[in-house]
Amino acid sequence: MAIIISKNGKDAKKIDESSFDKEDYLQEYIHNNPETLPLYEIEEDIRLLIVAREFPTDTGPIDALGIDKEGEIYLIETKLYKNPDKRLVVAQVLDYGASLCYNVKDFDDFIRVIDNHINKKFSINLNQKLKDFFNINDEETGELIKNIKSNLNDGNFKFVVLMDKLSGRLKDLINFMNRKANFSIFAVEMQYYKYESYEIMIPKLYGAEVKKEIASGTGNRLKWDKESFFKDAKNKLDTTQLEAVNKLYNFSKGQATEISWGTGINRGSFNPKFSNISKCSLYTVYSDGTLAINFGWHAKELQDKYATELSKLKGIEIPKDYADKWPGISIEKWQPVVDEFIRIIKDITRV
Repeated sequence: MAIIISKNGKDAKKIDESSFDKEDYLQEYIHNNPETLPLYEIEEDIRLLIVAREFPTDTGPIDALGIDKEGEIYLIETKLYKNPDKRLVVAQVLDYGASLCYNVKDFDDFIRVIDNHINKKFSINLNQKLKDFFNINDEETGELIKNIKSNLNDGNFKFVVLMDKLSGRLKDLINFMNRKANFSIFAVEMQYYKYESYEIMIPKLYGAEVKKEIASGTGNRLKWDKESFFKDAKNKLDTTQLEAVNKLYNFSKGQATEISWGTGINRGSFNPKFSNISKCSLYTVYSDGTLAINFGWHAKELQDKYATELSKLKGIEIPKDYADKWPGISIEKWQPVVDEFIRIIKDITRV
């Protein structure tokens, strides 16, 4: 397949699909850009932190090991279509899962290996990276580590097969296993294009729809709704804060195309989506009052406009490197300017 690019409706150019020369490049790309994996199609509030590349097991190294905010563990195996071993990729990633489940005897050693990878990559320890990446406090970080331990001990893993091209038989196998098995396995087909110094990745996820159809919840995730969200919020917020959350919810319900509910363990969340500008949410509201600004899911033009307007709000600080961030704003800071925030969302979503 080819894609067409142009500037201001002129100088259209046809760009043919390129190919990855080596699996190492694809592995490194995912390590540096985990948001490329469209896990938001499974649950929108999933953000993946790659905590190790070439993580050692008794049966060989896992290409990439990832963790999300709920402590779910993701085992990612990359293969190029030209690789003669591609037919074994599903068995390979499952074998790694079995090795982690049955051969890792000491959780502290497991965390120590990850901590070494994080130190080498980011020059900080694992706990600090978890706090910075997921915008959580010390107590939440402790809960996250506990969930990782529980999932490791129980063998609750999310398996992801990443390839530049998926065969029809592999797609059928992924769907079959998700329909019949008690674990989740997903495949991502990553189309790759190059234009001058730019790289264009077009990912497509397989397996998520089957899991949604059968509503098979693995791990510790639960699905929040309006009733459970506001019940939790009532226990965590004072009357004025709860009114601000309710005001933002009612606005979102009236203006957004869709509201999706999160799957967090310790707090609920809702994600308003405005389909006229993006398929992903502009912000996430948590039952503890935190307001997350979802810059990282959107195009640069929208990011810049969003950041410019939000920076005008009194008491709201937007990080300079907002382009790949999902900064959280405490309710103490956004509650006084909730009306101005709603006005900004109205302006941004008006086309």
